[in-house]
Amino acid sequence: MHVDPFQALAEPTRRLILETLASGECQVNDLVERLPIHQSGVSRHLRILSEAGFVQVRADGQRRLYSLRPEPFQAVDSWVSQYRARWEGRLDRFGAALEKRRKAKASGRSS
Repeated sequence: MHVDPFQALAEPTRRLILETLASGECQVNDLVERLPIHQSGVSRHLRILSEAGFVQVRADGQRRLYSLRPEPFQAVDSWVSQYRARWEGRLDRFGAALEKRRKAKASGRSS
């Protein structure tokens, strides 16, 4: 089953799990200790994050270690970047207009 990355990121607890995993591999019990939810909830969210491609699991003997995968983050960043260029362009024009207005006011005062 494939889960849309944006649907996976929409849930605050899953974002919290991703933030926690950003510091490195964790077992489910490590996540349970750091998060305000029970083990069953952590496991459910990890399954969804795994189906969306955000996390991977590797076996280390009896332990299962979860870590982040970069690909879905790169896909999200790629999608957002097309809008970021528009926002930055608008903000740059807004900043230039403010600066022009500030200079006009300053030159009007010194006259």
